[in-house]
Amino acid sequence: MKDALKETGKAKTLELLSTMLLIRRFEEKAGQMYGLKKIGGFCHLYIGQEAVAAGVIKALDLQRDYVIGGYRDHGYALASGMDPKGLMAELYGKKTGCSGGKGGSMHMYSPEHHMLGGNGIVGSQIPVATGVGLSLKAGKTGGAAVCFFGDGAIHQGAFHESLNMAQVMKLPVIYICENNQYGMGTDFRRVSAVEDFTLMGQAYGMQAQQLNGMDVLEVYTAIKRALENLRKDGLPGFLEIRTYRYKGHSMSDPAKYRTREELESYKAQDPILILKKALIETGMITEKEFEEMDGKAKAQAEDAVLFAEESPEPDREALYEHVYV
Repeated sequence: MKDALKETGKAKTLELLSTMLLIRRFEEKAGQMYGLKKIGGFCHLYIGQEAVAAGVIKALDLQRDYVIGGYRDHGYALASGMDPKGLMAELYGKKTGCSGGKGGSMHMYSPEHHMLGGNGIVGSQIPVATGVGLSLKAGKTGGAAVCFFGDGAIHQGAFHESLNMAQVMKLPVIYICENNQYGMGTDFRRVSAVEDFTLMGQAYGMQAQQLNGMDVLEVYTAIKRALENLRKDGLPGFLEIRTYRYKGHSMSDPAKYRTREELESYKAQDPILILKKALIETGMITEKEFEEMDGKAKAQAEDAVLFAEESPEPDREALYEHVYV
């Protein structure tokens, strides 16, 4: 990791650490508020997977690149620079939420931040991202669409149609399978004809790579290279990023389908603690500086809850807004 630290540089590495801490503390607070029944509906937490959102999105140029994700989208939104207050208010269903309180957990959205949303239907974001890529190519913007989806979505027909179309039309899209090992409660090995998903990208003639999603620097440097290749050659790419969620599929999932030993083995690979250890060992930060960064993230999460608590409910008339174009 020392070589990766040197390549990434101190400023960017601290930005990655700060982003992961913010995601972790925001998600912990969201889970707490859900338990207190302040948040209703579905709520899919991103705890454990922070290195993927941070590593990928912090490598993008969000003046011209776009992010499209699935329903586990809080991490993408925060990494894209969206305000934690607006995200928490959205979870609360409040008027000040980023989607006006009408979307909830699965529909974080901000065109200003080039975050084109989480999507509640499994795999639905993949053709959307392909369409964004088509638009970017037609506009000759030099931008790329980055699409996140889980291992459960990779078996959808829309995935295969989209990758085929993107390769045929040479669309600037990077498809990222965020493999957290379980499609809801089912181990991905039980339902997939192949366990190495990079083979699916290769089947469409794409450059494909598998990454360790518990190492934010590996993710960040690989995405930077993938983007450089895409902008140079105009060809789409595919990445399988192996990661792990520490919580259940959603807040209603006790996750009894996995062993305590498995969970603890992945907690020993916590991407935040791994990066913290490397930074302290190389003298880039001290324990006190880390605690200060963590304290700031906790304060942002607390402020987000306070903002959501004090925000007004949506107006009744909002029921009829955005129904038709």
